[in-house]
Amino acid sequence: MTGPRAAGALAADVLGLLVRRGETLAVAESLTGGMVAAELTGVPGASKAFRGSVTAYATEVKQGLLGVDGALLAERGAVDPGVAGQMAAGVRRLLGADWGVGATGVAGPDVQDGQPVGTVYVAVAGPGGAARGRELRLSGDRAGIRSESVQAALGLLLGELIENVRAQDTEQSGGN
Repeated sequence: MTGPRAAGALAADVLGLLVRRGETLAVAESLTGGMVAAELTGVPGASKAFRGSVTAYATEVKQGLLGVDGALLAERGAVDPGVAGQMAAGVRRLLGADWGVGATGVAGPDVQDGQPVGTVYVAVAGPGGAARGRELRLSGDRAGIRSESVQAALGLLLGELIENVRAQDTEQSGGN
């Protein structure tokens, strides 16, 4: 499934799980410019789990507001898996959420920080603290890259939420 409907369905699934678990979510976006937050807030009842978002388009905002390490930004640039992970952890901390999502990348038309158009990193930071990420190498136009990045971020989060539930179930049943 592609397009806005797929992202909307992912957003609804994510929010449904979060609400059932009594957990919250915050999002830090760069290349997607608020599109992840828009998908989430397009779901009725999103306010039960969604705390808010930061559109950290400028590198200085990533560092100053979200706490992304300045040395990492200086050495590797803003398009980096570590930056996505620190964005996710930073927005989680900043907005007091159980889960955080970070997205950074190059939607085009130009290369950024030595990274080609279509290079995207999405990450999720959860209650356990450590961020898990995914690298994408997308093709197409700017709109398509941004749209696919939203779907990837929501898909990664949904996978982490499902995995987290399984881990909790295993712990509660004595590891069986």
